[in-house]
Amino acid sequence: MSKYYYEKENFKLILGDSLEELKKIKSKSIDMIFADPPYFLSGDGITCSGGKMVSVKKGDWDNKIDVKEKHKFNKKWIRMCKRVLKDNGTIWISGTMHNIYSIGMALEEEGFKIINNITWKKLNPPPNISCRAFTHSTETILWAKKDLKTAKHKFNYETMKEMNGGKQMKDVWETSLTKPSEKKYGKHPTQKPVELLKRIILASTSEGDLILDPFNGSGTTGIVANSLNRKYIGIEKEKEYLDLTIRRFEHRKE
Repeated sequence: MSKYYYEKENFKLILGDSLEELKKIKSKSIDMIFADPPYFLSGDGITCSGGKMVSVKKGDWDNKIDVKEKHKFNKKWIRMCKRVLKDNGTIWISGTMHNIYSIGMALEEEGFKIINNITWKKLNPPPNISCRAFTHSTETILWAKKDLKTAKHKFNYETMKEMNGGKQMKDVWETSLTKPSEKKYGKHPTQKPVELLKRIILASTSEGDLILDPFNGSGTTGIVANSLNRKYIGIEKEKEYLDLTIRRFEHRKE
């Protein structure tokens, strides 16, 4: 059983490597998983942030690795997530072109069936400063379930329809990038917007469900899960990001 770095009001954080900590979680105990795994993108290049040129290096955890090693890593953590996920549970995985194709293949190889390929269209993407390619303005979120004929996954169709003005919600979602107010207590280089996680959690869980994020980061998944009366477990190997998550959680009602 995992030792919690922080535990309060069904909000639990684990300091450690996901590949080790996932082994300690009870089989078929998780209702939903959201994962934003390393893109293995960091190197010596530059990008644009806030109108300034900055390094693309996010941290040692995101350093470029061989494509075969990348796929091996993705298969391993996805396999471990499958063990802890309930048979009727679902997994959401966010990524860019640098990683998402490996993720999709790994999901199928590890016995998952992809339900939807969500395109997240960013309304305010940073410009492409090289001027040698189109502006990168989307990310992909794969929604998948175990490939079992006997298990029916949860989809709150009517809630999504209501959120979309009474019409069926499509698989292209438009939101802005993470708001400055959501970075009030610190920043994470791949922090996702609250609005995006709210839609994902409302779509595929009920109150009281247990949500897992094996790459907790700044804790957006947990902050949103708590606000929607869901239980949460987040795993993160970088202590500074768990401390950031705790600050966000402790001040969430401000």
